[in-house]
Amino acid sequence: MKILVANLGSTSLKWRLFDFSNGAGLLLHKGGFERVTDYAKAIGDCLAELRESGAIEREQDLAAVGFKTVLAKDVTGCVLLDERVLQAMADYNGLAPAHNPPYIAGIKLFAERMPGVPLLGLFETAFYQFAPPPFMRYAVPAAWHDAGVRRFGFHGASHKFIAERSAELLGREDVAERARRLYVDGGRTKISGPPLRVVSCHLGGSSSITGILNGSAIATSMGMSPQSGLPQNNRVGDLDAEALPYAVKTLGITIEEAQRQLAKESGIKGLSGVSNDMREVIEAAAQGNSAAKMAVEVYVASARHWIGSQFFELNGVEAIVFTAGIGENRADIREAICANLDQLGIVLDPLKNRSARAVESVISADSSRVKVLVVPTNEELVVARETKRFLENI
Repeated sequence: MKILVANLGSTSLKWRLFDFSNGAGLLLHKGGFERVTDYAKAIGDCLAELRESGAIEREQDLAAVGFKTVLAKDVTGCVLLDERVLQAMADYNGLAPAHNPPYIAGIKLFAERMPGVPLLGLFETAFYQFAPPPFMRYAVPAAWHDAGVRRFGFHGASHKFIAERSAELLGREDVAERARRLYVDGGRTKISGPPLRVVSCHLGGSSSITGILNGSAIATSMGMSPQSGLPQNNRVGDLDAEALPYAVKTLGITIEEAQRQLAKESGIKGLSGVSNDMREVIEAAAQGNSAAKMAVEVYVASARHWIGSQFFELNGVEAIVFTAGIGENRADIREAICANLDQLGIVLDPLKNRSARAVESVISADSSRVKVLVVPTNEELVVARETKRFLENI
């Protein structure tokens, strides 16, 4: 069984092809295009590369195409991307304007090109569908909640991968199996040992922090939209509800312009005035740029705040895991986040931390009660696995 996982951006198409004939999910091919202006051509070129590489002989060799879809109204989990689901995604275009529209357009083009191949989406919200209700509820009137104003959580595929892989690395196959089966039985798989408590830190252009108990999410930093939680690359993150109307009145701008600025000109970009790329911001901070230094400090403070929140709710943790672009590659950010936490049992090994770059590593000191890990995420593999599971159960 060969499953193609397509990652659609507003101007990009990236893909990975997995072969499950051996059961594990072997990566056969990966590639991508940037600055895409013609998605139909990009999809055709992707399939041509797969054929030319020998990964497939024809498009019908694909059992399915899986997508890391973000959110849809009243839909979550791994589902067939039919017209009903595409409309549900469109209903939430306003909550995910950078994600849903390009996904909807790309999915329709894949459907036109490959009418006989099933198209499935694993929604980013799926990992949080079994989280305790108090952690996913806002303190709004019932009518608001009934209309859909609630926490959804995002980066679900990444945090699910960390739930599985961290359990394996910590010698807890019972928890890893529970995490793998989460979407099958809702977390009812029993574990044989003590609780395993992990904080997963997905830190990148878009960041979120999730508390994981026995392979299941209990709470997360992101809320109703990807506009929440930590400061994002150019999205504001958490913001007081009264700030928006205040800015509209005080600055004399429209609601639409305020939303644009919060989505395009805020976050790390807005704080630093330099860039939305943390690498460039850190470089500017090192050269004495005070705004860039503040941007880094705000980001670190927010990460520590959310890790502390999950730490408290979990009653301590066995491991903290750093993943995604910043989490996997920035030893300085990891060091700043973990600084002066020895009273909580968190102590980094400076040499191990500096040596860890996008490879699975333990970066905590031998004396640290809490293990600190770097684990490269693999969201596409999670999408492929859940797509395979769906196909086997229809």
